[in-house]
Amino acid sequence: MTSSNNRQSEHDIDALFLDRWSPRAFTGEPIDETTLSTILDAAHWAPSAANGQPWRFVYARRNTAAWPVLLDILDESNQRWAKNAAALVILISRTHNISAATGERRLAYTHAFDTGAAWMALALQATKLGLHAHGMGGIDRAKAMDVLGVPADDYRVEAAAAIGWLADKETLPDDLRAREIPSQRKALSEVAFEGKFAG
Repeated sequence: MTSSNNRQSEHDIDALFLDRWSPRAFTGEPIDETTLSTILDAAHWAPSAANGQPWRFVYARRNTAAWPVLLDILDESNQRWAKNAAALVILISRTHNISAATGERRLAYTHAFDTGAAWMALALQATKLGLHAHGMGGIDRAKAMDVLGVPADDYRVEAAAAIGWLADKETLPDDLRAREIPSQRKALSEVAFEGKFAG
């Protein structure tokens, strides 16, 4: 078993997986382009089916012209705290591939799965650098498609992420403070089954 970050695994895993969590309290300290590019570079090395690499990242660093555009894509409940992040990233996946052999346009069945792998690589690299990343499903996807110029025929907006340095939870609105702790997980036996689905 591994213990770290007020969490304990059932087996001996790397502490990085326990240290990664999704806080809402960020310091507001800006991030430089090199640090953010390092995080995005790690994300783009994620595994993907047939090496299709369907992920796309649209990002903004705070105090840039793109910042208010991306912040406005988030639901208001997420804007409340994400406004103090160092960077925002909108994660997009390419839903179709073009066959190199036939030119046929085909559904990329694993596009969301692969983009999820890229998100995890992003989050782990942020943790390795002493930052945190908080993924969000609470976004206006139609607005993101429109204002970011995402072609609807071949791409889907999946989620957003806020990246930044951890601040004291007292900086959060009262209703969010109690939630500002690393969450636990279900027992492994509830999600992993040998030989037959049981969940």
